[in-house]
Amino acid sequence: MRQSKGRRTLAGCATTLIVLTAGPGAAPAAAGPASVAPLGDDFRWGVSASGFQSEGDAPDSNWTRYIAGGAVEPYRQSVDFLGNYAADIDRAAGLGAKVYRISIEWARVQPVPDSWDEPALRTYEQIVDRIIAAGMKPMLTLDHWVYPGWAADRGGWRNPAMVADWLRNAREVVHRFAGRDPLWVTINEPAAYVGTELRIGALTPAEAPLMTDRLAQAHNEIYDFIHLLQPTAQVTSNLGYVPAAETEVNQPFVDRIAAKLDFLGVDYYFGPTAQTALAGTDAGSPDMWELPEQTEGIYYALRHYARLFPGKPLYVVENGIPTEDGRPRPDGYTRADHLRDTVYWLQRARADGIDVRGYNYWSLTDNYEWGSYTPRFGLYTVDVDTDPTLTRHPTDAVETFATLARDGGVPADYHPTRPPVPCSLVDPPASCDDPVHAP
Repeated sequence: MRQSKGRRTLAGCATTLIVLTAGPGAAPAAAGPASVAPLGDDFRWGVSASGFQSEGDAPDSNWTRYIAGGAVEPYRQSVDFLGNYAADIDRAAGLGAKVYRISIEWARVQPVPDSWDEPALRTYEQIVDRIIAAGMKPMLTLDHWVYPGWAADRGGWRNPAMVADWLRNAREVVHRFAGRDPLWVTINEPAAYVGTELRIGALTPAEAPLMTDRLAQAHNEIYDFIHLLQPTAQVTSNLGYVPAAETEVNQPFVDRIAAKLDFLGVDYYFGPTAQTALAGTDAGSPDMWELPEQTEGIYYALRHYARLFPGKPLYVVENGIPTEDGRPRPDGYTRADHLRDTVYWLQRARADGIDVRGYNYWSLTDNYEWGSYTPRFGLYTVDVDTDPTLTRHPTDAVETFATLARDGGVPADYHPTRPPVPCSLVDPPASCDDPVHAP
């Protein structure tokens, strides 16, 4: 899950949003197609998670140090994925998932600069082998915003040598796992990663462009190494789509890595407002469950990158909906309805020639959302605050996900529960000038 890139960079987006709101009116009403086709047997249904947010037993890292300062909620054991991974993997397989995304945590496998933790690497091997044995393909993320405490001591991403340190570990991980033929995510939501470092005080605004450059260098170099060991590998860096500001926020990074992407990983969560333009989609912010949902926005986000990269496959690496401690949302959207509506727009995207190959739900279980357990995103909910057993309780979306995966999507005559916004600003001006319509 992502958070904002930083107020300084996004402040101009509010002005953009206001101007666009006053711009072209909505296109004339038109009916969408009366039916949609299923996504097909080749479509990859998956679930997505990150190591730090779910594993428990967190080693020394940039994030454990920030948490220790008392600015955010204590981490405790999160949902203890390390102690429950076999059952969680079986849950995902039981839903019909074909992909299980995790991260191989740098802070855990290289706790000191000059050596790797062999038992930690073996544990990850056991997890990946369990995913494969359950009939799913592993999707492995090399960096989900967490790095070792010793790297933080050296300055983190403000340190010019960080790229070399990062690559040394990443090559070790790739060497260990390439033979298992995973899908690869190099760096999770790089623009939001920069925002996270700004948030926790590990970076200054003036240093942000340097971090973007260094992340791009890391991606490009490890891309080549992955293909050296795994020639048919599929590699991406997933982009946290920012409605109304995508080009300003993510394009600088995309331009640096465009030649080294086998598919486009896209994450999509919220619709655009002046609030989201200023604050982004901050996973640690209060009241994120009140941010607006536009499920048709996933269509616009995919179309945006399909037009930028014609012929390149796309994959929704993360998508979901937050609630406040599992309570009903203020807008009345249920997790199941939101999932069905989202998948409807994926089917529409495919019908319109957008080559979307897969969809990962964020996330299988609730987890530590970068400072808080209050936002709940899980298909299975876990009450870390009051339940020491960390029991996984199915939400209404568990059965829905299983049905969608089995049937290849929603029924042919499905109508979304929420009509599309007449002049959406998810991808201005295209999403307003060339909108999608419901049946």
